[in-house]
Amino acid sequence: MSIFLVGGGPDTTTTPVIFDQFVAEVVHHTGESRPPRIAVALVDHEGSAEYFLPAYLEPLHRRLPCDVVTVLLRRGERVDPRVFDGVDAIVVGGGPTPVYAEGLRPAGAAIRQAVQAGVPYLGFSAGAMIAAERAIVGGYLVRGAEVCPEDASEGLGELELREGLGLVPFAVDVHAAQAGTLGRAVAAVVHGMAGKAVAVDENTALVLPHLDPGEQRAIGTGNCWLIRGPGPRAAVSILGSLVTGG
Repeated sequence: MSIFLVGGGPDTTTTPVIFDQFVAEVVHHTGESRPPRIAVALVDHEGSAEYFLPAYLEPLHRRLPCDVVTVLLRRGERVDPRVFDGVDAIVVGGGPTPVYAEGLRPAGAAIRQAVQAGVPYLGFSAGAMIAAERAIVGGYLVRGAEVCPEDASEGLGELELREGLGLVPFAVDVHAAQAGTLGRAVAAVVHGMAGKAVAVDENTALVLPHLDPGEQRAIGTGNCWLIRGPGPRAAVSILGSLVTGG
C-alpha cells in the first residue's frame, strides 16, 4: 500500500490516474468481500465542507462502492483519534494547512498506526503538506526575505514548520510550479529547517510504497522537485511523472 501526496486539490487534479491508483490500492487492501470504509478529513468553516466535500467523494463513489466516514475539522477544535479506528483508507483534503495540522495532531499516532498497517493515505495540498514529520504550514519570508509569493503564505509571515503526522521523513510543499512555492521548500532546507524536502506540482502526486518508501515515483502531468541538503549546498532535482493517465 502507498502514501499519495498530491500537489493540489481535487479541482486541479484532472488526470484520472491519481484516483485510479489510489482506489486500486484500497481494493487490494480491503479485498472484495465488503465495501471499504474511507475516512475523509476536511476543514469546515461556516459550512464550507458542504460545498467542497463532493469533489472528494464523487471520484471515490464513481470507482467503487464505499462507506465514507466524514471527519470535519474546525478552527480551534481537535479531532477524536477514534474516528480512524478500523478504516481501510484515509483521505485528507486541502485548505488552511495550519488548521489541518492543529486539528489532526491528536490523531497523528492513530493515522501513523493505520498507515503502517497498510492503509493507503491520499493527501491533497494541505493533506500532503502535513504528512511530514515537520510540516511546512505557511509563510513567505525567511529572515524578512521573500521566498515565495505572499498569496501562498496561509496568512503567516515567516516560514513556519510545525509538528505533522510523521508519515514521511521530509518536508512537503505543494502547487510548486503554479504558485511558486518551490522557493519556500528550498529555503526550508537551505536554512536548516528541514534536512530534505519535496515540492509537488498540481495534477501530480508523489507516491511512496509502504514496503519500500525509497521507491518513490511521480504520477500525473507535472513534476516533483526533490531538494536535498545540507544547508546552503542544497541541490534540486526533478522526479518526472512516469504515468500520466488519460
